[in-house]
Amino acid sequence: MVHPIAEANETSPFGKRTPEEFYAHHSLVHTTDHLINPRGLKLFTQSWTPLPPTKIIGVICVIHGYTGESSWFVQLTSVYLAKAGFIVCAIDHQGHGFSDGLRLHIPDINPVVDDCISFFNSFREKHAPSLPSFLYSESLGGAIALLITLRRDGKPFDGLVLNGAMCGISEKYKPPWPLEHFLSIAAAVIPTWCVVPTRGSIPEVSFKVEWKRKLAMASPRRSVARPRASTAKELLRICRDVQSKFEEVDLPLLIIHGSDDIICDPACVEDLHRRAASKDKTLKIYPGMWHQLIGEEDDDVELVFADVVEWLKTRATSGGDS
Repeated sequence: MVHPIAEANETSPFGKRTPEEFYAHHSLVHTTDHLINPRGLKLFTQSWTPLPPTKIIGVICVIHGYTGESSWFVQLTSVYLAKAGFIVCAIDHQGHGFSDGLRLHIPDINPVVDDCISFFNSFREKHAPSLPSFLYSESLGGAIALLITLRRDGKPFDGLVLNGAMCGISEKYKPPWPLEHFLSIAAAVIPTWCVVPTRGSIPEVSFKVEWKRKLAMASPRRSVARPRASTAKELLRICRDVQSKFEEVDLPLLIIHGSDDIICDPACVEDLHRRAASKDKTLKIYPGMWHQLIGEEDDDVELVFADVVEWLKTRATSGGDS
């Protein structure tokens, strides 16, 4: 099964097709909706459901990263997972994609975790309450996924996939000293200030293949601004928080990560793998690959995501036994 990124081009994730033609080509039903969260923000949600004769074997709830959204690259992976037999759903975090909120502003991760839990629980109950369900996450979404599972609020998930998870920000990418040490002051004085420098733009150091880098920048909803002071402070705090709780992670776990990821430190997910209480845990560090595994050459993309689908299908059809 070929990942749909192979059909994209540098201006559109759908390539030469319209969105409607794209979904029909992949034999999927695509739906969009909105919800209003307790803070009065309108959040965008969407789902992908395979058409017969594909047998539905489970539900996957997708969590995007810091500069991401549930459309664009994440949508292509969602389509890939749906074609494997899963109902897939995703939500745009506040300030991301088609959702309300100041762009890329997350001064507190807890409301975002609340939004995900509320949406995922209601979606699973409405669409497939008797089927196994999984979390698939990318980058910051990995930290959010870990926090969701640690809340233990609602029906437990049957497994978690962490793709380039933000369990620790690499020293190669962090703001240069001493700015990191002044984040608390900057966040308190001007929390929304886009002031924090990083060592290269995220697309430049995330996507190895140049045309995919151009596609990342082609999204009309992607911001190229520097991280906001309070958001940068919160991202660093989130890493410390999840690292302190690695031993509490006990559900089936697949960790995939590029060895040359200079945004999210591979050493931190290796530490998660060592310390997690999960009896069923798999770590795959792919040599030479960068932060965005979908941004690699075609053969490597197929290798990575075939591993993901095999892991998910095995656990969806065996009751979680590995």
